[in-house]
Amino acid sequence: MKLADVIAVLESAYPPKAAEKWDAVGLVCGDPAEAVTRVLVCVDPTSSTVDEAVERGAQLVLAHHPLLLRGVNGVPADDPKGALVHKLIRNRAALYCAHTNADSALPGVSDALAKAIGLTVAGPLEPAPADLPEDTGSGRIGELPEAEPLRVFAQRVADALPATVQGVRAAGDPERLIKRVAVCGGAGDSFLGTVQRAGVDAYVTADLRHHPASEHVESGGPALVDVAHWASEWPWCEQAAEILREAFGGRVDVLVSTRRTDPWTVGATRSAAGGHA
Repeated sequence: MKLADVIAVLESAYPPKAAEKWDAVGLVCGDPAEAVTRVLVCVDPTSSTVDEAVERGAQLVLAHHPLLLRGVNGVPADDPKGALVHKLIRNRAALYCAHTNADSALPGVSDALAKAIGLTVAGPLEPAPADLPEDTGSGRIGELPEAEPLRVFAQRVADALPATVQGVRAAGDPERLIKRVAVCGGAGDSFLGTVQRAGVDAYVTADLRHHPASEHVESGGPALVDVAHWASEWPWCEQAAEILREAFGGRVDVLVSTRRTDPWTVGATRSAAGGHA
């Protein structure tokens, strides 16, 4: 298969027109006419995942996060991002990014998160504009088979996602019953107002900040479950890999990255011998 064939499948599943205007999606480097026999899917295009792609002989890295989100004037090899572009090109590997277009697609990033948690999805948290397909949009709303306390639900989320230093934290009454749930892969505090009106019992997302979370809880909003950004989006990798596997029927080997690219490496809590509170 050619890289162009793989791109055609990706852009059917994750249409570039669905990306936010500020986003940078699509082919970063690579020749559409080159052959592709192996693809590596990851969340972040970092030195670790690029090394993994080279080590595993992949001709394409499919990443969720853009490498060059902000405009650049060059990609010199002595720049960290430029070095990745040079390494990819030297090893005849392409890089393709599907970001907010993969967030809003059906299925998309939040569908994968909902599935991992065990939710049956009912629809988007915030529907896409009218010019995009029905039932697409940001986030998802779904239901658990049975209601369970927040403390149990938080553990369910922790067990469903890859381990990180941050782990999973929840805000709200630990005994509050959770059944109807909103999810948003990645940073989702911009949807707190939408969640308030959605009639859900809990909201699972990443990168929640102190003041918005505190005000949300104080106002009587749904319980909050905050997870690591990378962990919330990692389930998408298998979803995207399966789309490619089904499209090419074994003619392209599709791998999911085994590298944890969550940036946090140390976690600590106050010990009994710690300083003043």
